[in-house]
Order: sequence, then structure tokens, then C-alpha cells
Amino acid sequence: MRWALVRVCLAVTTMVVVAFAIPLGLVIKEMARDRAFSNAERTATAIGPTLSITTDRDQLVRALATAQAGDDERMSVYVPAGGGDPAIRLGEQRVDDGQLRIARATVADVPGGSVWLQPIAVSTGIAVVGVYVPEAEVTNGVTTAWVVLAGVGIALVIGSVAVADRLGVRMVQPAQRLVGAAHELGEGRLGARVPEDGPTELRLAAVAFNSMADQVVQLLANERELAADLSHRLRTPLTVLRLNAASLGDGPAAEQTRVAVEQLEREVDTIIRTARDAKPRTAAAGPGAGCDAAEVIRERMDFWSALAEDEGRKVRVAGIDRPVRIPVARGDLVAALDALLGNVFRHTPEGTAFAVDVHSGEDAVIVLVSDAGPGIVDPEAAMARGRGSGGEGKVGSTGLGLDIVRRLAESTGGDVRIGSSVLGGTEVRIWVQTDQRAGRAPGEGRRGRGHRGRERKGLVSTFNRSRSLP
Repeated sequence: MRWALVRVCLAVTTMVVVAFAIPLGLVIKEMARDRAFSNAERTATAIGPTLSITTDRDQLVRALATAQAGDDERMSVYVPAGGGDPAIRLGEQRVDDGQLRIARATVADVPGGSVWLQPIAVSTGIAVVGVYVPEAEVTNGVTTAWVVLAGVGIALVIGSVAVADRLGVRMVQPAQRLVGAAHELGEGRLGARVPEDGPTELRLAAVAFNSMADQVVQLLANERELAADLSHRLRTPLTVLRLNAASLGDGPAAEQTRVAVEQLEREVDTIIRTARDAKPRTAAAGPGAGCDAAEVIRERMDFWSALAEDEGRKVRVAGIDRPVRIPVARGDLVAALDALLGNVFRHTPEGTAFAVDVHSGEDAVIVLVSDAGPGIVDPEAAMARGRGSGGEGKVGSTGLGLDIVRRLAESTGGDVRIGSSVLGGTEVRIWVQTDQRAGRAPGEGRRGRGHRGRERKGLVSTFNRSRSLP
């Protein structure tokens, strides 16, 4: 905007200066010419009374010397012959006899300038007084005037550009501050505010922005309080569950129940602390951080295998016999796996088999969670937050599980796809980018890249090293 104002002001001022300077320069040139010939006319007229009284050569010579200032060669007199006397010619005659036969004042062009010819009636006819006007006198002062005009025009253009630049700065700076505050607010810095100054429109925009930012902060605070309050309500049923789990006695099922209750209690405490402290979690871990996906999968599959055995489900796990490092926090990977495996138990009949396969490559890791259930009718709708794999409005489904998995994958530059598995049901493919130097920064996502292009790195299949859990 600033440079646009400067360019507009420069163009307008230049056009105005040119529109006035060129005609004014031509007027000055014409005025200098008129001044030179007016002086010549006054000089020629000064000798007129003498010619009307006498045509004596000696008296005309004295009158000619008195009338012209300085150079005698600039003025000439021609008196026609009469009564047998020859014609009188005084001074340098720069025009021919044909040009001397005139009836009114005129200008004759001669080499180096012009001659003003003034006819005067005398007793012998029409005498002619010629005054030579050099070209330098016709243009005297024109160059200086043009230089002054050019200087004034340039000064006007520079001044107008400077004023436009100051006005542009006054308008642009508040707009830049508004843009910067908007970026800061979008990046999560909720304290970003804009000084309410500048032009009226931008000042009103700053007021509206600050009001919006205050409302956003208040809404987020209310949302955190609501999340903390709702999570806190779970403490009562958790206490009952913990007491009931303690009374179950010994045995694998009782121990797993107590472990599950303890984990659920820890998760609720984490939710409450996170909501109260207003410190959002990010799925992506920093450089050098992360977890061993194989270890996490082994741990979670040991947990879920007991429930699978109770329901008569066959389980297969592959690719977890060696470490597989991924740039994802351990807790986030646990939450994503539990969400997927929980969907298998929640939305497929008892006895339905499922498998977890891990494929590792040079710059990516793929985790496949597949089952032999009825599948998902609309995978695209299932990926939408709040819909879920169980369908909209299905009891026990919040529609957040697959969204948790998607955000985990996209935080590393990967993504999630839902398709058909070799078991005949649903397959959820989690693509986790491990080489951040070759890929995009965490959180940017990879929606524009297909799976065919990804497989060029040659992911290593490890199905032959699978093992079955009871």
C-alpha cells in the first residue's frame, strides 16, 4: 500500500508539473521575444521626431548616435531620395532595398538574428529605421527561467513523494501490526494485541481485533474449565471401580482390571492438569526424542491379548522383534493404538480376528491395524472428527479415536488411510515420517502425496517374522 501511494502521487504530481511547466516555459520564451522587439521598437521610434523635422545627413548622424545605446552597428536609417538628392543610408544595412519598401512595422530575419523595421513618413517619402536584434537577446533569460521551472517541478515531485511516503507509513504500520498480531494469535500466542492508533478505519479494525482476541481467550478458558470439570466427574465412578477391582482377589483378569483402572485414573488426572494449566500437548516429539514403536506395540498387545482370549479372537503381530524408532511421544502412540484396538473390540463381533503389522523403511514407518470384521461403509466419513468408525450417533463412539490417530501421523508429516484388509475387514494404515530432514516439518501433513510415491523407499516387510498371541 505504501509504495502504491507513492507511485500514484509520483504519477499525478509529474503530470501536473508537466501540464503547467511546458506551457509556462513556452510563455516565458514568447515574453522574452516580445521584450526584445519592444525594446527595438522604442529605439526606432526615438529617432522618429528627428526624421519628421529634417533629413540632413549630419543631423541624422548626431540623432542616430544619441538614440542608440552603445553599438552604432545595431541601428540603421534609410531615407529615400527626393528633389534630385541621393538616398541617405546610415548604419549597417542588413536588409535589401526590396525589404525597405514597407508600409507598416515588420520583422525581417537576417543571419544571426532579426531586424525590426519601423517606417516613418518624411518629406521625401517613407523613411525606414532598422534596429538589429541578435538571437541571444531574443532568448535572453529563457534558459535560466527553464532551469528554475525544472528545479521547482522536481522539488514539487520530491516533496509530494515524501508526503505520500509519510502518509503511507502512517497507514501501513498499523496494518502491519494488525497482520503480525493475527499471525501471533494464529500461532497460539493468545496475548497478542494491536495498538489502537492510526487512521480511523485501521483503528476500528484494531479495536475489533483486540475484542475478538479477548473473546477467544475467554472461550478457550471456558473450554478448559469445562473439560476439567467434566473429567473431574469421572473420579467418583473411578473410585468405585478401584474399590471393586481391589475386591476381585488374585488372578490375571483381576490384575489386568486393576492395571486398567490405574491407567484410566492417570489419564483422567492428565486431562485435568492439562486443561487447568492450559498447556496444549503436541503429538510430535522434538529432535532426538520419540519412542520405540515395537516396544509400545508389544506392551499394548500384551494388555489387549487377555481380552482377545476371553472373546475368542485370533491375534497376529508382525514386525516388532527389533527396535523401530519413531518421532512420536510414547503416551501419544499408546493413545492412538488403544483407540484403534478399542474400535476393533467395540465395533466387531466376538471371535473376530485382528492383526498389527509394522513395516519400517529408510524414512518412514507404517503401522497396519487390520481386522476380519464387517468393515467400514464410508471410510472418508469415518475420518471426520466427531463421526467415528462406529457411525454417527452410535452408542459408545465419540468419533475422536481416528482423529487422534490422524493428528499423530500428520504431526510427523505422514497421514492415515482406511482400506480393506487381507483378513476381509478394515485396515487402518498409519504412515509415520521418521526422516524429518528429507520430509516436511512436523505438523505440515502429506495430503498431496499418494502411497505409490511413498513406496519408492522400499519399506521392509516383516510378515515372515510374525508371532501369534494367545
